[in-house]
Amino acid sequence: MNLLKISRKYHRWLMLFLGVQFVIWSVSGAYMVIFNIDYIHGDTLVVNHQVPVNPEKINYPLSTLVQDYPGAERIELGMLIDKEVYRFSQDGTQYLLDAGSGQLLSPLNQTAAISAAKHYYAGEGEIIDVVLITENPPFELSPRLLPAWRVNFDDFGSPSIYISARTGKLVTKRHEFWRTFDLMFTLHVIDYASEDGGNRVFFWFTLFSLFAATIGLVLTYFRFFKTKAHDGNVSATKEAC
Repeated sequence: MNLLKISRKYHRWLMLFLGVQFVIWSVSGAYMVIFNIDYIHGDTLVVNHQVPVNPEKINYPLSTLVQDYPGAERIELGMLIDKEVYRFSQDGTQYLLDAGSGQLLSPLNQTAAISAAKHYYAGEGEIIDVVLITENPPFELSPRLLPAWRVNFDDFGSPSIYISARTGKLVTKRHEFWRTFDLMFTLHVIDYASEDGGNRVFFWFTLFSLFAATIGLVLTYFRFFKTKAHDGNVSATKEAC
């Protein structure tokens, strides 16, 4: 009976403590399962343009670029909306050049950033805000992508398109469903700093949950098996009398 009392006591308090987290696990897990991960990533927010490079419009040859920028590395030829451009790095800084004239296009100004955002955006919402982020980025943007333009649209889910101020490329896209997903993931793994499932708080919650489940099995044993055995003994005693 002492084991029964101890099991009841600890099971009650453990479940009061763990119950809230169980609800959070259920809600956050359901959210992450219900929504399609491609939608969460914002793939429906943008258009994947496949515009081929026109060699006839390249009037600034690669040999000239190497002469003008002798330290250029990782040179690539691509498109910026409808314009052929060179993208390369030099001394740790990324550059964007007009392949037709050799004009330096980086860092992009606000007008160019808006044009690029509209080019990538698949929705029909109007632009409501444009911000150049050079430091202290929001949680949804990696610091390694700075500097970047954030272009906010007045559309379902409050979408934001991030354009690199150095390369003119789309670096990421976000909306409220992604932001909620990020919150749900943080709550699910119980890690509000690094969002890493291998943290200590998660470990202890799991350990306490296993302990509570074990105590629950002990209570189940007393509730069903011991009770039946006791009732059987009482009946046998009455019949003997």
